[in-house]
Amino acid sequence: MFGQDGTALLQGTASYVSSQNVYVKFAITDGIAKGDTLFAQIDSVLTACLVVKDKSSTSCVCLPLLAEKVKVGEVFYARVVKKEEPKKVEKTKKNDLPKTAVDSLAGPAPVVITPEADEKTPLDFKQKIRGRVSASSYSNIYNGDETHRMRYAFTMQGNNIKNSRFSADSYITFRHTIGEWQEVKDNLSDALKVYSLAVKYDLDKTSSITLGRKINQRISSMGAIDGLQMEKGLGKFLVGGILGSRPNYANYGLDFGLLQAGAYVGYNTLKNFKQSQTTVAVIEQRNGGATDRRFMYLQHSNTLLKDLSFFGSMEVDVYENINSEAKTTASLTNMYLSLRQKISKKTSLSLSYDNRKNIIYYESYKSHIDQLIDDETRQGLRANLNYRPFKWVTWGVNLSWRFQKSDINLSKNLNSYLNFSRIPWIRASASLTANLLQTNYLDSRMFGLRMTKDIIPGKLSSDAYFRMVNYNYTTSDLKVQQQLLGLNLSYNLTRKLAFYIYYEGTFDKKAQTLHRVNTKIVQRF
Repeated sequence: MFGQDGTALLQGTASYVSSQNVYVKFAITDGIAKGDTLFAQIDSVLTACLVVKDKSSTSCVCLPLLAEKVKVGEVFYARVVKKEEPKKVEKTKKNDLPKTAVDSLAGPAPVVITPEADEKTPLDFKQKIRGRVSASSYSNIYNGDETHRMRYAFTMQGNNIKNSRFSADSYITFRHTIGEWQEVKDNLSDALKVYSLAVKYDLDKTSSITLGRKINQRISSMGAIDGLQMEKGLGKFLVGGILGSRPNYANYGLDFGLLQAGAYVGYNTLKNFKQSQTTVAVIEQRNGGATDRRFMYLQHSNTLLKDLSFFGSMEVDVYENINSEAKTTASLTNMYLSLRQKISKKTSLSLSYDNRKNIIYYESYKSHIDQLIDDETRQGLRANLNYRPFKWVTWGVNLSWRFQKSDINLSKNLNSYLNFSRIPWIRASASLTANLLQTNYLDSRMFGLRMTKDIIPGKLSSDAYFRMVNYNYTTSDLKVQQQLLGLNLSYNLTRKLAFYIYYEGTFDKKAQTLHRVNTKIVQRF
């Protein structure tokens, strides 16, 4: 960690991730302002990851800066002014002071403030283990039919176990539908998903060896890598390599027929919270022994100016085999570019372009409209503007445009929101949203109202919303009008044990009402 005189790093944890926002929980958010940047420690480097859009006394609503999907439980840091009691200092010549006192004149040492307020200087390899175990139910009731799905999840990140050089992390889920256990027996790989399971050994503070399944943040768009990963730091440079296989596309299981190997070189700098990361990699992927892909990967992130940040990644295929004729050629196959500018304390602007291939979702519990918007707006050009006209009011607008020469998959989307972070009379927060989506086959309109309130501060909180959705299928005369009503309650049984219950009803005059009821109990450690 790096700090500056009079500043500290306030530690928080991602508590919830939606399709557009990341919610980060802190012990207290004093010193954090809207528009501030939150950082994550990625391979010993502080990397700008989130921008604070709104906040409460203990939580921040943030927009992601990077392309990687944020996971619940990830740790982020906010740079805040460190409060110190004024001290009376007698005028004394520096040469007359003992060495320890002379050293202290250089300024206070950097401090990382954790929710437990532990300000002790960390050891070179200090154990830090955090994780969660959860059990969830997902029930759908429609037209007299009921389905009840169960999901169990275990996530753990253990850094430097017993203050050693060994670390481990895992993310494992098991799901099944009640009354359909035979399907689990017939296809266990569909029920059991191992998204991450790896052990890491630190050769030193900048070099490591990792074995297992893990996403490499240097080449993150490749997804999870099964096998061996190595990295060696050489000052500001680093070199690394991978050797293993890719998960099976259909069930995400081990597949040694999809072998891959590669190497990468990186360059990192961090000075006065201005960071730069560059990675160049060469990867070869095989399928059944034959070359499937051979490509170069480039990833770069940079704090160009104090309030301007950039992130970009691309893949260039350098091999093709058509009609048994193999040749070396260059073809741009994936690219993502993002630029974010904090114009003033009240205004921020971002612009991105995405032509990456479609994402494969092995699990998704989003509603139909949320999934539809994600699928139709992820690729293409996107611009986002956030403006805070008043202390407790934030307005934002998001424009996206997916285009092709043939216009086969053309889509246009306008999304806008108005957030009220504090309504004094009822001590709640509220937001108004509007979303207009137009594709080659569908025009949709969605308007919503959401309200959040702590019923019992620190114990019981509520979240209620209402949405009106109109679907107009342009390829037919079908029109659908729906109203969605939702309520979410969360109760903290203890500091680390919480219970959640969620209900959503989809009301349609031409069809039966769809009821969705989700429950979850989470134990953190």
